Amino acid sequence: MKKSESKTDLSPQFSRGAVDVISRTPVFQGFFTMLRLRLRHRLFRGGWSGEFERELFVRDPAVGVLLYDPERDLVGLIEQFRVGALERPGGPWCLEVVAGMVEEGEPLEEVARREVVEEAGLQVGELHFVSSYMPSPGGSSERLHLYCALVDLDGAEGHFGLEHENEDIRLRVFPRQEVLRAMDERGPDGCPIDNAATIICLQWLQLKREQLVAGTPEG
Repeated sequence: MKKSESKTDLSPQFSRGAVDVISRTPVFQGFFTMLRLRLRHRLFRGGWSGEFERELFVRDPAVGVLLYDPERDLVGLIEQFRVGALERPGGPWCLEVVAGMVEEGEPLEEVARREVVEEAGLQVGELHFVSSYMPSPGGSSERLHLYCALVDLDGAEGHFGLEHENEDIRLRVFPRQEVLRAMDERGPDGCPIDNAATIICLQWLQLKREQLVAGTPEG
């Protein structure tokens, strides 16, 4: 290790400038876009790699929002059909946080509040940032920005979504402890809640709940 390096420095050795993208070829353009990239990059041992190809699933950034009612200790999740879960043991209807795509130039918090209205019919009180991460950087460009919205979930269940976008969304409300118990008791076929965004948000809620209730959440 170089003297100037710190053991706690998590910065990668290389940045975007260490990648040479030689060509970008569209492979498919529909609801989503797939590109074939020909590229090379610098190596840890020195020099450059040879040229190689990778397919890249291009997807715009998205926002995910966990619905939480601190007064009643309730969690709101949406249930909807997901084509990627067709072979999932529990079937392709998944329990998830509210989510939506970010259009160019849109503020993230504005997207979060809009999606909560569209997918759950609720107005957001406080909105707290949870995390930002890439679900699958090995082949996708998507970045997901997660929030927790404080809302009134009393009698809030119902059916929502935009018909012109073929959305068929059911809002479900659960006691927080029941949701966490289900996650702890998962079996070999997993838990009804088995997507990363929802799990990350629920784990954040466990860490920050007391501060949310007291009105003093930290980042």
